[in-house]
Amino acid sequence: MSDVIEVTNPASGEVITEVRSYRIEEARQALERARRAQLAWRETPIAERASVIRRFRDLLLDHAEEMCRLISQENGKVLQESLQMEVFPIVDLASYFASRAEHILAPTKIPLHLLKHRRSYLHYKPRGVVLIISPWNFPFSIPYGEVIMALLAGNAVVLKPASLTPLACLEGRKLFDQAGLPPDLFQVLPCPGKVASEMIERGVDYVNFTGSTNVGVHVSEVCGRKLIPCSMELGGKDPAIVLPDADLDIVEGSLVWGAFANAGQVCASIERAYVHESIYDEVVERVVERVRGLKVGDPLVDGTDMGPMTDRAQRAIVEAQVRMAIEQGATALTGGELLDRPGQFYPPTVLINVTPDMECHREETFGPTLPILKVKSVEQAIALANDSPYGLDAYVYSSDKARARQVAERLEVGTVMINETLITHAMPETPWGGVKQSGVGRVHSDQGLRDLCVSYHVNEEVLPTMKWSPFWQPYSHAMFDAVLGAARTINHSEWGRKAGGAKAAFANIMDLVRKR
Repeated sequence: MSDVIEVTNPASGEVITEVRSYRIEEARQALERARRAQLAWRETPIAERASVIRRFRDLLLDHAEEMCRLISQENGKVLQESLQMEVFPIVDLASYFASRAEHILAPTKIPLHLLKHRRSYLHYKPRGVVLIISPWNFPFSIPYGEVIMALLAGNAVVLKPASLTPLACLEGRKLFDQAGLPPDLFQVLPCPGKVASEMIERGVDYVNFTGSTNVGVHVSEVCGRKLIPCSMELGGKDPAIVLPDADLDIVEGSLVWGAFANAGQVCASIERAYVHESIYDEVVERVVERVRGLKVGDPLVDGTDMGPMTDRAQRAIVEAQVRMAIEQGATALTGGELLDRPGQFYPPTVLINVTPDMECHREETFGPTLPILKVKSVEQAIALANDSPYGLDAYVYSSDKARARQVAERLEVGTVMINETLITHAMPETPWGGVKQSGVGRVHSDQGLRDLCVSYHVNEEVLPTMKWSPFWQPYSHAMFDAVLGAARTINHSEWGRKAGGAKAAFANIMDLVRKR
């Protein structure tokens, strides 16, 4: 195992730098330091934790341009996307949860419908050490959203960045140093995947994984053996459904952005579009014209619309899927062949004459392609959209909001957007995650923050402590009949409408208790 990780610029193939690769023993030591640091952090008031997060946010804003350039250099997304997809969402998420974490994690009352002499509530404690395993397609915004939320919840964090793109994660860690976060509380460990698996085996308290379904299955299996809770955001094959009444100006811009932003390397990218036959030809014509106007090139050059792909192996998958589709009868109206230039570029490719059995329609592509299929009805589009092992996101286009919602609610995915694409991951208040092979659990949202804690239930008396209970021994047939009568009264009285009868039934039970 090498002691260094070589980081290259996908636009040129040139080596940017080398970073140290952590070994298993070093990772074990890091976990121990994180666990010790968390003991004090968990006792730190949430308001003080939030102050650190706000200082980090302010420092990130101060260094926003440098961070964006670094992300573009190691990942390949254009500078505008580094800002609006990576840095801006973290600034917003930090502000959102720093202001609301104390309220979200406050004890939650549980109204009891029956035993009104007692009351219940939930309170939340941090889990301990959270391991975050992050992907290369969003090397900053995906892990740092989870880092911020885990820290606010009172946890320590160990972050294993993708080996292709560790630099933004390491730079973010420096900003936390400047913000005054205890150094052992959050550690970034570039390392091979087997070291991350070993960290799970050694004992962490929660795992957040974002990546491919195949790797996610392995990580979840390791977590399952150790009974470690986890969230998994995995692959996607996200469909778009274009209804006959859709606004084609919106469809044109949204489909192209949804398919080709970040060179299609987004788990929420549109990877198959189903367009009603009545508007199919016009949609295809508009999309093709817009795609032909996209400028592909150096992500740091002004005016570039799409940069290179980050991973050379992933580009080979895209190339193979497109080639196979064309051999099977599909037509590439744009792109379809490697560009003759240095770097890991693949042109934005619009495919027609695609059939549902083709690999480019069935399997995740994770690259700049857009298969557009003609459908005869909305029912056919819904059936095709749901006929997939994946279920992360989907998109519906219609001028009829009620009709769009009806379609959206029939789709088997974690999130549906109407008349727009991609941006829900940047909304911190909305839950993010998939169904089927797109993962388990949710990140972001109130739910996501609470999931970074363990909820504990407390039940206490409302009235002064009673020295007797109808549930205690000694038992008797009279008490059996009284409790059965109460159960029948509740069942038949609909409780609220005939509460008097229920009260009488319980009064009978109390009388029997007092006569013991």
